[in-house]
Amino acid sequence: MFVTRRTILAMGAALSAAAATAVAPAASAAPDIGKSAPAFTAIDTKGNEVTLADLRGKVVVLEWTNHQCPYVRKHYGAGNMQKLQAEAARDGVVWLTIISSHPGSQGHVSPAEADRLTASRDASPAHVILDEKGTIGRAYKARTTPHMVVIDRDGTLVFMGGIDDRPTADKADIEGATNYVRAALEAVKSGQPVETPIARPYGCSIKYAPEARS
Repeated sequence: MFVTRRTILAMGAALSAAAATAVAPAASAAPDIGKSAPAFTAIDTKGNEVTLADLRGKVVVLEWTNHQCPYVRKHYGAGNMQKLQAEAARDGVVWLTIISSHPGSQGHVSPAEADRLTASRDASPAHVILDEKGTIGRAYKARTTPHMVVIDRDGTLVFMGGIDDRPTADKADIEGATNYVRAALEAVKSGQPVETPIARPYGCSIKYAPEARS
């Protein structure tokens, strides 16, 4: 999988830096299109260990979410995110929904609450991960909800950023929008380069836990 240098340079500025239990990647690791995706291990809401390295050979989608965010409600309320999850699942894609809101902040939920939320909106991620310390979110420089990442079968980061090109909270704007995640998954499936590997993220800021100060 490859992307053009022109595309990366033109759009790179748009993605400047904004778990249950998660293992932090090395300090030097950073999300870089065309490079290995930052490694992580986490425990999902059902108590299962999820390790990115174990998913090598499968396409992986990371979706940052916050059920109280109007931009997230736009995509879930219209069934747009669920449709994309179902399409991905049919192609064997592993979809990881990640909640990086820290305890006491908007969007934070318990594992049981997260599972009830998933069921109530007919969502179908393979795993839901509570990234309470923001370990995974910061490793991927996730900035907003929703914030999307696509990783190919070789563990290479091939897309990151906004779900589409309509940065609004209006459900009516979904129709006719260019869905960058769907396009990236189709490109990976057909063995083609991802035309838009970096898209400007939009939505609510992720409610990270304050970082420890020395």
